[in-house]
Amino acid sequence: MFPPLGLFKDIPCPQAQNCSLLVCLFSHKDTKSFLDKENSAQLASAKDAAPTSTPVPKRRKIEPTATAEDKVRKNASPAPARESQNSTDKPAKLTLQDPAELQSTSRKVSPPHSRAVSTPGKNAAPTKATTPSQLPPRKARKESLNPRMLTKAPASHGVRLSILTKLHSAMSKLNAKLAEDQKSENKYLILSPSELVTMALDEEEKAAKDNPGVYGNVIKLRIVKLSKISKEDWANEVKAHLNARYYKFEPVQEPSKPKDLTTKLSAREEIAIVEKLITPLEGLEEFGYVTRAPSKEEIENAKKGIEGSQGWEQCARCGGRFQVWPGRRPDGSLTSGGQCTHHPGKPMYPPKSQTEHITGPREAYYSCCNESLGASSGCTKGDTHVFKVSETKRLASMLQFEKTPWQPDMKPRPPVCFDCEMGYTTFGMELIRLTAVSWPDGKPLLDILVRPMGEVLDLNSRFSGVFPEHYANAVPYDPSTPTPSNETLQVVDCPAAARSLLFTHLQPTTPIIGHAIDNDLNACRIIHPTVIDTVILYPAPRGGLPNRMSLKTLCRKFLEREIQTGGERGHDSKEDAVSTGDLVRVKVGETWKVLKAKGWNINVAGGKLVPPEGTGIGEDEEVRERALEVAAGVKRKGLS
Repeated sequence: MFPPLGLFKDIPCPQAQNCSLLVCLFSHKDTKSFLDKENSAQLASAKDAAPTSTPVPKRRKIEPTATAEDKVRKNASPAPARESQNSTDKPAKLTLQDPAELQSTSRKVSPPHSRAVSTPGKNAAPTKATTPSQLPPRKARKESLNPRMLTKAPASHGVRLSILTKLHSAMSKLNAKLAEDQKSENKYLILSPSELVTMALDEEEKAAKDNPGVYGNVIKLRIVKLSKISKEDWANEVKAHLNARYYKFEPVQEPSKPKDLTTKLSAREEIAIVEKLITPLEGLEEFGYVTRAPSKEEIENAKKGIEGSQGWEQCARCGGRFQVWPGRRPDGSLTSGGQCTHHPGKPMYPPKSQTEHITGPREAYYSCCNESLGASSGCTKGDTHVFKVSETKRLASMLQFEKTPWQPDMKPRPPVCFDCEMGYTTFGMELIRLTAVSWPDGKPLLDILVRPMGEVLDLNSRFSGVFPEHYANAVPYDPSTPTPSNETLQVVDCPAAARSLLFTHLQPTTPIIGHAIDNDLNACRIIHPTVIDTVILYPAPRGGLPNRMSLKTLCRKFLEREIQTGGERGHDSKEDAVSTGDLVRVKVGETWKVLKAKGWNINVAGGKLVPPEGTGIGEDEEVRERALEVAAGVKRKGLS
C-alpha cells in the first residue's frame, strides 16, 4: 500500500457512513467519526442486553428558537446521559441523532435569488453598493496546489509547480496580514485555504495562457510585486478576484465629474460650423436609417405577415422561438417558452497579440460574466422571452413614420441632442423614455416617460434605467410644469404623443444630434432630413458601418469621461444626450482648424460661415468635402 500523502484529504469519502476502513484516505469531516460508530454499536448491543423494563430514552427536544448552528452542535455531539428514576448507579445512556437528520439540519440553505429592486423615486435599482452581508456564500472548488493542465504549457510541470508554490506562499502571507485587520468590512476578503489555492491557480494559468513566451519573467515579477504590495492594494485585488469568480456583480462606480470642454468658440460660432457635419442619410437605408415612409400597400403586406405568423417570434436575447399573445390569454400569460436564459453582455474579443500565430487565437468571452463563448447557455434568467422588430414596414404597421413638419410661425431653432430608451413589449422593442437637450449648452428641453402601445414584457432596466417605480411615481405631462428630476418624471400616453412634443422643438432644418440615431428615430417613427450621428462621425476601426463604436468607448477615448457607470441601475438618457453633444463639439473644433487654414471666416452677426475670397462653387464644395473627411476620419477617392 502506498503511503498517504494527503492528496485526498479534502474529498468526501464515497462510502460516507458505511466506510469500514480504520485509516481512510478521504475526508470524513461531514460524517460521524468512527469512534461514534463504535460507541453507537456498543450502545446498541447494551440496549439489546438490557432488561425490557428499562424505558427507551427519548431524544432531546430542540427548541424552536434555536439557531441552525445550535441545532448542528446539539445533533453532532452525544446527548447528555439521563439518570434512571429507579437507580442512580446504572451507566448513562446516550441517544444519538439519526445521520440523515443530522445531514438535513447541518445542510446550508441557498439564499433566494435577489433581483435588483429600485428605490421609489430614484433612477437606480440598488442605490447603494452591495454590502458584505448581502453577498451570496462563496463556493470554492477543492483543488490541490498543482498546475492545471494546458494544451501548450509554457514550461515543464516541475518549473510551473515551483513557481506556483512561491506564488501561493506570497498570497498566503498577504491573506494572513488581512486576517489581522480588525475592520469588520474587510472580513469577507479573508480567503479560505481552498480559495487561496484557486486564486493562485487562476493567476498562474492566466500568465501561462496570455504570455507563454515570457511566462517565467511575468510570474516572477508578479511574486516580487506581491512581496512589496500594501494591504489596501491587496484588498482591492481580492475584491476584483472575488467579483470575477464568485459574485459576478458589475461594480457600481461613482460618476466622475466631467472635464470642461473648451473649443474656444462661442455658441453661435459652433452652431455655424456644425452645419458642415450634417450627414445625408440617402444611401444608408441598408443600415437601418429610414428616409421614406412605407406605403399603404407595404403596411398591408406587413399586417398579413403578422397574422400568418400567429404570434411566433425569435427571442432577441437567447435566439429561441416562442409565441406572443398580445392582450393576454385567458390564463393571463403573454408569451410561451417560460424563462429566458441568456448572456446580457456582448461577446468581447481580446486584442491580437504578437504571439497569436504561435499560441493560436485567444478565446472570446462575454462581458457580463467573463465566461467563454459556448461555455454555458447564459448567466441571467429573464421572466419571459422578448423580441425586436427591425423591418420598416412592420414598424409602420404599428405606428406610421412621419416627417418633421415645417412650422412657419417658429423661428429657426438651435440643434437638439436627444436620446431614447426602449423596453420590450408584445409589439417588440418600444419607446419608454425620451430626453432632449439643447446644443451646445446642454440645457434640458424634454424628459418624459412614454407608455408603450403593447403590454410590457421587460423594461430592459439594466440598460434603459427605467424601473416600474418610475411609472408608479410619474405624473401626467404638463407643459407649464418645469422639467422634473429623475425622482418624479412626467409621462405621456403613447409614442405618438412623445413625437408631437419633440416636434415642437424642431424644424426640418434643425440638426438633430444622437448616437446610433437610427434606433432613436425609428423608435419615435420620425423621418428627419438634418441629422448628425456620432456613429458616422467616429467610424469604427474595422471600416465603419455596420460596425459601430459604443458611446461609452467614445467618451472615454475622446472626452476622458466615464459614463454609464450605474451598473444594474442602467443608463441615464440625459447623460447620454449631453455626452453625444460634447463629442460633436470635439469634431466642431477639429473642423474649424481645417476651415480656418483654408481661409474661412465666421460672420458672427449672421451666424454663417464665410468662404475665402475668390472661392468658386467647386472649390467651396471641395473644401466642405475635405472638412467632412477630417471630421469623420475617413478618406475618399479623388481628394488629396
